[in-house]
Amino acid sequence: MEVTVGRRNKAYYKDLHQQAYDKLVGMQAFGESKRAAVAAGTDKEKIFSFNTYKSYWKHTKYFIQYIKEHHPECTTLKSARKYVNEWLQARADQGLSAWTIQLEAKTMGKLYGISPDDENYFKPPKRNREDIKRSRGDRVRDRHFSKTNNDELIKFCKGTGLRRSELAELRGKDLVTRAQIEAEISSLESRPTAELTPADVKRLGMLQDARMFQGEYFTHVRNGKGGRERLSPIIGPNAAQIIQRIQETPGEEKVWQHVHQSADIHGYRAEYATAIYKAHARAIQDIPYDRINRGTGRRYQSQVYTCRKDEAGRKLDKAAMLVCSKALGHNRISVVADNYIRGL
Repeated sequence: MEVTVGRRNKAYYKDLHQQAYDKLVGMQAFGESKRAAVAAGTDKEKIFSFNTYKSYWKHTKYFIQYIKEHHPECTTLKSARKYVNEWLQARADQGLSAWTIQLEAKTMGKLYGISPDDENYFKPPKRNREDIKRSRGDRVRDRHFSKTNNDELIKFCKGTGLRRSELAELRGKDLVTRAQIEAEISSLESRPTAELTPADVKRLGMLQDARMFQGEYFTHVRNGKGGRERLSPIIGPNAAQIIQRIQETPGEEKVWQHVHQSADIHGYRAEYATAIYKAHARAIQDIPYDRINRGTGRRYQSQVYTCRKDEAGRKLDKAAMLVCSKALGHNRISVVADNYIRGL
């Protein structure tokens, strides 16, 4: 009788690369509600955005390479876990930015289920505004980017605030007027609430958000960060030129066939954000003291945001920050204060 000897545990024979890949792929939950997962307590086991998945996978591979070079005896993810903090410290010692180290700490937290409040969670260096390497003065890449030759692109970015990926996917059909927005809102609001699907309700909310913006023309971002859809106002002195370019682009064609890799997209978004904030912001002294602190009994301005860290003490109008946040495609106003609003 012939006896076939097989592997008792096939998973054990997968190398670290394959084990990590399978782990992250198994956590993919694209399109699912993160809010519902948080409520159910299952969010730590899921990755809700494809871009987030790509980022986690990229930095996980750096970790795996480190393990292979420095601890080749580790052949399983479980055995490699004890070297997570060693790797993160090595990355910090290399001089990588605090932003990168925090991202890599989050990556390891997701891969191994380590919560930020866990005593073994790596404590990365603090992230300060002055440490951000992007969009801070002249950089080497700027030498390869002609502002003269790319003048229209720069003006377009400053007037729309689109991310690089959003700019690359913008098509001629993605120009929307305020009249079109109001017509669709009226159509949706005229239907019985019970007939509206969850998708209808979500779209109605997006359309209604556009009412907080000034201007008559908007870009329709169909797939922004985290898969979020939004309408962003076209603003500034070059709005007419921007609108014309989109109008003259056939519906299914891309408005920009090529976006220069050295274009400072984040910097242009920051200028867009600052312009929107200034257009909507009230003078801080004009914002009413509308709440009373239960502890001290003192009145305070609930609509005033006080910055922290390197911008500690600076005060901003929360209502204007919300408008700015919606236009950029972010959910938290603190992101706007920490990363975009400048020179006030």
